[in-house]
Amino acid sequence: MNPIRLPRRARVAAAILGTFGIAGAVALATDALGSDHQDTPEVELSPRMDINDVYAFPGSSDDRIVLVMTTSSPLTPGQTPTAVFDPNLLYQLKIDNTGDAVEDLVIQLTFSGSGASQTVDVRGPVAPAMTGMLSRIVSVAPSLSGRINTVLGSPGGTQVFAGPRDDPFYLDLEQFFRIIPDRRPVTGALSQLPDTATANAFRGPGAAVDYLAGFNALAIVIELPEALVTAGGNARIGVWGTISR
Repeated sequence: MNPIRLPRRARVAAAILGTFGIAGAVALATDALGSDHQDTPEVELSPRMDINDVYAFPGSSDDRIVLVMTTSSPLTPGQTPTAVFDPNLLYQLKIDNTGDAVEDLVIQLTFSGSGASQTVDVRGPVAPAMTGMLSRIVSVAPSLSGRINTVLGSPGGTQVFAGPRDDPFYLDLEQFFRIIPDRRPVTGALSQLPDTATANAFRGPGAAVDYLAGFNALAIVIELPEALVTAGGNARIGVWGTISR
């Protein structure tokens, strides 16, 4: 019997990333809640459980969609070559295509082994065995299997990549530390920022800074036909990610 897995973290996001410059449009049912890095003591101790961001954006053609979940950021260049996914965790992207904020489909990824030879099994999109706060590995054979750091699948079907990628972390970090000073570093230039935020302290449009440039995250990237995640004529979906033990 498959074990029941309880999610420790969940992120809900619906983001269209213009930097990818891919044609098409995706209507999503929820607003973006933004990124989330190392926000609790638990994930500080278990970085492979720390979900950073969930993205959804148009795929390589008008009828395809890309779903992404990143974790384990920031990885330094020195840490990146040996960084792998936790084989004791269940990584999931959950999809609501009926507008009730309950997952109708799941894409589940489990990992085996370690180092460069680590492999991934991908199941779904398929109806979940359980919904809500409890999760169970679905009782279907993997649709894709193979080594990490490799593009698995076919261009006309589902394609999956799991491995390190640069973490695009664009944030007005100085203003963030003014608003939430308890997250401010205790040393360095950022530690000297005042506690009070002011409207004119925000950077203007086009002045965003990638504060994690040069650092990486472990990314799960899935491109697949939109028809596999939508319901009938309803093109609106909600997407969120969970990592469960």
